[in-house]
Amino acid sequence: MHDFAELRSFVALGDSFTEGMSDALPDGRYRGWADLLAHRLGERREDFRYANLAVRGKLIQQIADEQVPVAAAMDADLVTLVGGLNDVLRPRCDLDAVCALLDQSAARLAPHCRQLVLMRSPGRQGPVLERYRGRMEALYAAIDEIAERHGALVVDLYASRALGDPRLWADDRLHLTADGHRRVAEAVWRRLGGEPGFDWDEPLPASAPGRWYVRRAADLRFARQHLLPWIGRRLTGRSSGDGRLAKRPDLAPVAWERGP
Repeated sequence: MHDFAELRSFVALGDSFTEGMSDALPDGRYRGWADLLAHRLGERREDFRYANLAVRGKLIQQIADEQVPVAAAMDADLVTLVGGLNDVLRPRCDLDAVCALLDQSAARLAPHCRQLVLMRSPGRQGPVLERYRGRMEALYAAIDEIAERHGALVVDLYASRALGDPRLWADDRLHLTADGHRRVAEAVWRRLGGEPGFDWDEPLPASAPGRWYVRRAADLRFARQHLLPWIGRRLTGRSSGDGRLAKRPDLAPVAWERGP
């Protein structure tokens, strides 16, 4: 168990999952599990600092090139690295290359932090998960090996009973809701050895399936608002993160932001 009072800094690396989509604040900014965890850690010491380098749409090569060197130079006590899933969900994926880049990134980060944390990301139950399940499980097996090699902790969200529930996923079916991010923050906190705040993996109450026409209308809305733009970006080689900067590029205090 970690002495959280000794953790003075935290830097988070990754893509939209770590940026915080789709946990939207009233002003339109995204919060997410990493922000929630940082605020919880920041309550334990006034000089706690936090950076979030994650940018939506980033592939593991981009994370390795753009975020890992910056994070290594920060020498933060706690570092989380979550990446590779955007690569896996593409039609063509060199899984060996993805795993090699994750391994290289962990090797670069581990000597420059007190604790490195990796994740087996959650998967929303449905056809997309079933189509890519083999790739995801191969990626997660590699992550377990990388963690053992570099002394990292692994937070296993993929095995979660609750996080596969579609009700914890936003309308785009790619990102968690605010409650989903809250559960992830608690899962990381618990993996670090923190005292339980609540049962992050408690399943949602059972509910009857919606009426057929309501579900079909939701499918059409999803296709129009999210799926077709996503396909368009893939066909044109664009990313939702093109031109975007990290929301917290520098280690900065969070103690004054008393809980989101």
